[in-house]
Amino acid sequence: MSNLTAGTDIRAAAPVWNWRDGSGEWNLDELVVEEPLDIRVQGRPISVTMRTPGHDEELALGFLLTEKVISSAADVQHLAAAKSGESADNVIDVQLAPAVAVDLGRLTRHVFASSSCGLCGKTTIDSVVQNFPVVTSAVRFAADLIASLPDRMRALQVTFGRTGGLHAAALFDAAGNLLVLREDVGRHNAVDKVLGRALLNGWLPLDRHVLLVSGRSSFEIIQKSVAGGVPIVAAVSAPSSLAVDFATRSGQTLVGFVRDNRFNVYSHAERIATGPDPRVSRIAGTPIGVS
Repeated sequence: MSNLTAGTDIRAAAPVWNWRDGSGEWNLDELVVEEPLDIRVQGRPISVTMRTPGHDEELALGFLLTEKVISSAADVQHLAAAKSGESADNVIDVQLAPAVAVDLGRLTRHVFASSSCGLCGKTTIDSVVQNFPVVTSAVRFAADLIASLPDRMRALQVTFGRTGGLHAAALFDAAGNLLVLREDVGRHNAVDKVLGRALLNGWLPLDRHVLLVSGRSSFEIIQKSVAGGVPIVAAVSAPSSLAVDFATRSGQTLVGFVRDNRFNVYSHAERIATGPDPRVSRIAGTPIGVS
């Protein structure tokens, strides 16, 4: 299975009436497919998330990694599709290795997770902050390399180019090589798919890598990336205040607005090789990611 290709046809066509310059006509428009995925552990429903079909095994494994159910591919005995009478395309049942202990009562959410928010149904920040180790990687990336990553990712976003309706997550190594690219209607799903592929490839921890996301960086994106040990998270749009706070506390470098040959660093700027003095910001001496 390729790390860079979507692997399935994730587009659909719909009739659309186009109006331009005072006149209209009917055409076919390409849309992104969105369907529910029922993730189960030992046959028990854990979460239903709206996603773009494709790489569902990676999505399920990435989800379980970030929920701290598994830590390596060895924790999984096998993945199975739906049983008879169910939609085999929309159910993934993960069977854990016998030695893996899991509290299914705690894990089960019984919530609908929308495509834009994988945290729907969780009521407090404390319930979603997992006890993952602080990231201590000393890897450094040149500023011009960080600035170039969105163009490298965008060049391979084939379905986005046709539909304009997908988020993307991409994993790069310290040399700037694009290792994994995944697209999905949900930005958190795209990240889970990338982490799931990294787990299957035996790359964890990802302590010499940067994760790039096509939209904004939310708290959940940072939480998921710290589960994979990612030291640098970059986004083409803005971070939330909670994302900045969590990245600072978790030892991660958070970069936002990576576009048009510019970006902002919100925490732990010491990993940007040609950046400013990471110890003190220019705003009233406020520390950047230094606790």
